[in-house]
Amino acid sequence: MAKPTTFGKKENEKKKQARRQAKQNRKEERKQSGKASSFDDMIAYVDEHGMITSTPPEERHDKEKIVQEDIQISIPKQEVPAILKGRVEYFDTQKGYGFIKNLVGTDKYFFHVNNVLADIVENDIVTFDLERGKRGMNAVNICTINNQLAV
Repeated sequence: MAKPTTFGKKENEKKKQARRQAKQNRKEERKQSGKASSFDDMIAYVDEHGMITSTPPEERHDKEKIVQEDIQISIPKQEVPAILKGRVEYFDTQKGYGFIKNLVGTDKYFFHVNNVLADIVENDIVTFDLERGKRGMNAVNICTINNQLAV
């Protein structure tokens, strides 16, 4: 035997039916409007370059072939010019050291008087080689340009 329903319960049941019907109508409208509602339409893929695309990976035909021998794992050595030119920016004859500023860049290099081949003073244009020291690159084989031309 069914339980008798009161006026409030009938109203609540009608409201539930109305909400179900409204939901069904919205669903039908979305289908007819052609908006993407299926799961397959919402999927995005990431290609080998990290770009988001809608094409699945097996359908892409423009893949680039990579040869294993062409892959470089380390940083290639940069060729340093054999002879560098610079200007003596600071030279302390008492202590026997100074600094040379590279003419090409903004780098400064330390040098010791033992690595100087000819007499130099501040603001001389010199040629030099580089050698790794305890605290960075040091200038060695320092010679003024005038002396180098005479040799």
